Amino acid sequence: MLFTVEDNKLVFSPQEGQPISYHSTYTFYPINDAYPFSQKLQEELSQRKLLLTELSVPFVTLYEHYKEGYVQIIKGINKKKDICQCNRCGNTVLQKFGAFPCYTCKEMCFYCRACIGMGRISMCTPLFVWSGPIYKKREHPAFLAWNGKLSEMQQKGAEAIKETIRGKGELLVWAACGAGKTEMLFEGINYALSQGENVLIATPRADVVRELKPRIAQAFPYSSVIALYGGSEDRGKSGAITISTTHQMLRYEKAFDVVIVDEVDAFPFSYDKMLQQAVENVKKQSCATILLTATPNRQWQREIRRGRRDAFVLPARYHRREIPVPHMIWCGNWKKQLLKNELPWKLKKWLKERREKQVFLFVPSIEVIPEIVGIIKKGEKQTEGVHAEDHDREKKVLRFRNGETRILVTTTILERGVTVPNIDVAVLGAEEDIFTESALVQIGGRVGRSANYPNGDVTLFHFGRTQEMIRARKQILSLNEKARKMGLIE
Repeated sequence: MLFTVEDNKLVFSPQEGQPISYHSTYTFYPINDAYPFSQKLQEELSQRKLLLTELSVPFVTLYEHYKEGYVQIIKGINKKKDICQCNRCGNTVLQKFGAFPCYTCKEMCFYCRACIGMGRISMCTPLFVWSGPIYKKREHPAFLAWNGKLSEMQQKGAEAIKETIRGKGELLVWAACGAGKTEMLFEGINYALSQGENVLIATPRADVVRELKPRIAQAFPYSSVIALYGGSEDRGKSGAITISTTHQMLRYEKAFDVVIVDEVDAFPFSYDKMLQQAVENVKKQSCATILLTATPNRQWQREIRRGRRDAFVLPARYHRREIPVPHMIWCGNWKKQLLKNELPWKLKKWLKERREKQVFLFVPSIEVIPEIVGIIKKGEKQTEGVHAEDHDREKKVLRFRNGETRILVTTTILERGVTVPNIDVAVLGAEEDIFTESALVQIGGRVGRSANYPNGDVTLFHFGRTQEMIRARKQILSLNEKARKMGLIE
């Protein structure tokens, strides 16, 4: 898209003019209150910053709204001398910008590598923003249809969450894996909806988004619930409740009254300042923030112990049974055994003893999945492997949930968000760096979540114990002990 400046106003065209990066000063058209603007464009663009390719309206419609003052244009990247700033993700780190020979610029053009996964944005790429009235979908009155019963401690947590939302504060909820964090949110969400507020539930993993949407939609059947992740069918829609990956928040700005970040400790959110800032940017000036985690980092744990962070701690599961504690089993040099097309005999024995149960087998890398699946399939045909780059990932996870697959070999991509009632878990290569304390606690948390199957086995097969393995086991033992002292487990 090319631009010229006439009467200090940008005029854009698909064919004539110069890239937006060439124009440094211009003003926008005033809003024409009499113009019958498009509600479809209003919904797509309200409180968002989008590329032209992300809009579904025709070019002529977009241009008309621009001339009538309802759409404004900003540069994708600002550049002054050697300083660049991406206006979508906020990146200013020079090493995270690249350059390419641009057809539009007819020269080397800078682009942002930090948010390239959301579509390339360069110096000559405009971002479109809505400057008219904010879109507000007409909603039914808030109605919570969930009729389950919370435990006494869950109810206290639900009340703390509701009061935080009411007072527009911030609360960290540290609840054990399987404690029922989602159900504790319902009363607070219901209160926010009753006030006409927009609620965001953000999480780092798309699998968690897909898991949460049907549960939230069932609890709030008369409220619009949308799910946003790569390839989502809800793209361009608005809802009273938005469930989204944290990456999708790069497209929003000052859009939500309540922001709930689930699995706040998970990769990549916990390590990525860009995603953390994106979540901050979507908050309205007065906004409640709820942070959910089963594995807070050590700094947060210290702040909670010293009373320096508002937190609600729930160390037990709703069914009042202990969290299964991982066993550690030395299995020798498993990589060397794989080269011989064999599994460690201790792992084979463990799998053989579980012919009547479903099994999660976590491995440290994508590369070893096909070989391990091939070996196991010789004795168990109902075995599949899945990882982040697998195009059939959703289908395979669904088959596992439905009991069609007995053994699922996977990476840490499924350490969170996938719940199967009666399951045992093994980790092969637990000594590898990818298996952090947090990851191992989450992996162990897949077991014993159901009240009908509260027990299960978690085994870490390793070629040498690590501090991460020891800390993960210690954390689970500590939660069980705390829950026992509070009278929360039988």
